[in-house]
Amino acid sequence: MSAGTLLAKGSRARRLYFEVSHKVDGCLHGEHLGVLAGSGGDLAEARLYEPGDDVRRLDWAVLARTGEPYVRTTLAQRELETTFVVDLTPSMAFGTRVQDKKTLALTAVAAFSHLASGPGDRIGAVVLTTAGVRRVPGRPTGVAAPHLLSLLDRTAIGEGPAPSLTTALRAVPVPRRGLVVVVSDLLGDRDWAKPLRVLAQRHDVIVVQVHDPRELSLPDVGMLRVVDPETGRTLDVPTGSKALRARYAAAARARQDGLAELVRAAGAAHLPLSTDGDWLQDLTRFLTLRRRVRSARRVAGR
Repeated sequence: MSAGTLLAKGSRARRLYFEVSHKVDGCLHGEHLGVLAGSGGDLAEARLYEPGDDVRRLDWAVLARTGEPYVRTTLAQRELETTFVVDLTPSMAFGTRVQDKKTLALTAVAAFSHLASGPGDRIGAVVLTTAGVRRVPGRPTGVAAPHLLSLLDRTAIGEGPAPSLTTALRAVPVPRRGLVVVVSDLLGDRDWAKPLRVLAQRHDVIVVQVHDPRELSLPDVGMLRVVDPETGRTLDVPTGSKALRARYAAAARARQDGLAELVRAAGAAHLPLSTDGDWLQDLTRFLTLRRRVRSARRVAGR
């Protein structure tokens, strides 16, 4: 790849970051995610006491109500460590409408990078490709975000088998509590549920599932040849059959519901984004609901 091509892609990534940041600020007024449990900031949620916790943070109201010792954590306003797990395996090159899944994934990374930016905040990444898993060390957000987007933009999606999402999740560093944003289409096996649960026990985890409309329904175009991007296996599908299209749509919806349930059961938040949808509207709705749920939990003393 020539130096000119690298420069063009770097400029494109920076432009994407600033465009997305501007849209997010215009809609959310620059609100910070505020999800890192730390030593200062607003009260967050109560959790079971662990040896070494500051006894001054014991929540006596919860103790009286439940008989269990709980401590109050706080929402720190600084030093949020965000790690992105970005899936760039072959299926992420698919797209039939406005954009492909990789482009939408980069948009999601740009949006959360901006939301997770503040004094002392850092972002890093674990990138999954056919070549393996690449770790990008954490750096201050203002410098790291455009750099990470540029790296993702110029990472070509190869062909053939790739390591599983499980491998990437297990490569996430866990030195302290932070935010982990997983961006993937979640295609393939589902053995990622266990490592996702392990991460959610220590971190605040958000799974951004990107998908394309054609993965949920088949068009009526007669005989359609489909290709598995990782195995190369082909299959001829008679899409003229109304019954077959209905069965496909039902199975696809059941699969989506099952994946969402797996994510939530692991203790992570689930944000589905479609290549033909309004990502900003979906993100705003997600964050609004997230704040309401957290506020309700704090009021309930959980």
